[in-house]
Amino acid sequence: MAGGVVEELVEKAGGCAVIDGGFATQLEALGADINDPLWSAACLITKPNLIKEVHLQYLEAGADVIISSSYQATIPGFLARGLLIEEAEGLLRTSVHLALEARDEFWKSTLRKSKPVYNRALVAASVGSYGAYLADGSEYSGSYGDDITVEKLKDFHRRRLQVLASARPDLIAFEAIPNKMEAQALVELLEEEDIQVPSWICFSSVDGQHLCSGESFEDCLRIINASEKVAIVGVNCTPPQFVEGIIREFKKQTEKPIAVYPNSGEVWDGRAKRWLPVECFGRKSFDVMARRWQETGASLIGGCCRTTPSTIRAVSKALKGRTGH
Repeated sequence: MAGGVVEELVEKAGGCAVIDGGFATQLEALGADINDPLWSAACLITKPNLIKEVHLQYLEAGADVIISSSYQATIPGFLARGLLIEEAEGLLRTSVHLALEARDEFWKSTLRKSKPVYNRALVAASVGSYGAYLADGSEYSGSYGDDITVEKLKDFHRRRLQVLASARPDLIAFEAIPNKMEAQALVELLEEEDIQVPSWICFSSVDGQHLCSGESFEDCLRIINASEKVAIVGVNCTPPQFVEGIIREFKKQTEKPIAVYPNSGEVWDGRAKRWLPVECFGRKSFDVMARRWQETGASLIGGCCRTTPSTIRAVSKALKGRTGH
């Protein structure tokens, strides 16, 4: 069940589908202020039109999958802002509807052209980790404290997952999952709630060898391999220089399609709360690396923090040989 829609898209895209890029980066470029605990999800309240505009920019750049703006949108987070529960759930649905509207409008305009060069994109509803909600750096360390259990994590994610799935996205994207316990909780939750929307689980890694928590990819992939609800596995929000090695590792341990959408390579300084520029390590450009990732075995490739529509345009061109975007 889970993989059909994904396999079809990957095939249409010529063997590798393109995921969109950084959301917050682009919202800021359009003038949004996201210095907020809700991060880019704050725009769901204040400037939903900008969110749709970012989706359209990534579609124009050649993205085959666009990810909703709900990464940091949680019901407790919205309630803490003084919203009612109905309003919080409405904003979660809005995050998916804005992406679906952008996709449908873009596809209609594409069909009017004599030689369409785009695929009909899929919309993935983003689900950030428990650490992303805490916004205390634990999404980067994977350390949630001794009192957090699989059951507590399931309860944290349950209602958001139900609401997002009810908005009818094509996929559910669990993003930047930093530890094995949360992977276990998500796999169990998908079964318990009998979620019919296919999902992906992407981990985050700071060293290219382990999850942020220090746990092994192998143990997590074993959990995911046993789930028919998870169609895709991968990594995101990870330094790009580690990605090729991670794909090789995943290829040994799973038969599921692999998605990779790393950061630009700039480094976030959590204390100073700013991005440190990429040092000149003679690193290859993102699109050249993307081609390597495709050759190594990734089926879906895009960007995370600090990547932009121009990054994704270059990736799309590199992977599909497109010109003129």
